[in-house]
Amino acid sequence: MKASTSAQVQKHRAALRASGLRPVQIWVPDTRRAGFVEECRRQSQLVQGDVHEREAADWLEAVADREDWQ
Repeated sequence: MKASTSAQVQKHRAALRASGLRPVQIWVPDTRRAGFVEECRRQSQLVQGDVHEREAADWLEAVADREDWQ
């Protein structure tokens, strides 16, 4: 008889914990929410032309590992 989905999940999580991992829950902005795109645009425009933002963007571009990306 096949184990229930709940039992399978429990077994999988136990294996992950045994390998030294732990579950973490994070909350992120809901990209489907009304106004999300507009707020992203607003924040992006606030830093447009900022020297520190340019330095950060240049650094990210320099260190980005794009090998094996499609």
